[in-house]
Amino acid sequence: MSPDITKFNSKAQLAAIRSIPPAERFTPLTPYIAVTPTVSVVVPAMNEAENLPHVFATLPHWIDEIVLVDGNSKDDTVAVARRLRPNVRIVTQRGKGKGNALAAGFAACTGDIIVMIDADGSTDGREIINFIGALVTGADFVKGSRYASGGGSDDITFNRRMGNKFFTTLVNWMYGTKYTDLCYGYNAFWARHLPALDLDCDGFEVETLMNIRAAKAGLRVHEVASHERNRIHGESNLHAVRDGIRVLKTIFKERRRRPTLVVPEAKAARRAGQGAA
Repeated sequence: MSPDITKFNSKAQLAAIRSIPPAERFTPLTPYIAVTPTVSVVVPAMNEAENLPHVFATLPHWIDEIVLVDGNSKDDTVAVARRLRPNVRIVTQRGKGKGNALAAGFAACTGDIIVMIDADGSTDGREIINFIGALVTGADFVKGSRYASGGGSDDITFNRRMGNKFFTTLVNWMYGTKYTDLCYGYNAFWARHLPALDLDCDGFEVETLMNIRAAKAGLRVHEVASHERNRIHGESNLHAVRDGIRVLKTIFKERRRRPTLVVPEAKAARRAGQGAA
């Protein structure tokens, strides 16, 4: 489907669009804006039953598909997800770690656009419209940034902030990027670019891996401001030192890896402002 964005002049026009058969109509995002691509949201979760009501409440009604990747939770994560959204797709994680969970979730998606958010309540689903807007107006990969104008964080510690700043500066120097935030788990991209990302890591270094591979593949990357909130319930599995070492190893390892470049057809479609690869 093409990533056209259409503005409506009246609610009557929007009502007329809604009367069109589902296979032919736009997906309304606001009373005056609609898009044609379908949107899948991937939520990796392990023992997040208490947080899911808060997370799902922020997800826009126009999302086509929610894929929850359950990391073999010991609580009622799956039952709560099904109660909140009866049509949620449940993927049971076979491996371990956030990177492994996201790879499983991405593989299960059927939408034209894939959005990844966290299940702890730190990422706000109401910001998804900003990511979609950037994608349908030309971006291939959109990354949330807590340091872009309008962004912020209620959760990040001093050590994590300094580590993220160091890693971001290092990646910008090594790969010629201009990122402001490297280690943040709120991203969205066209599903057709999954082969370029080719996730093959298990842990929290997955965001770094995706950002580097998107740049090396020649994807048009755009940052949008995002505000990170505190985890609502439970404790994070992130370990600053252990996962920081994994991030550093990933940065240098990717330097030696041959990138998967954007195919010419995808470049042509992007220039033409069309959604089909």
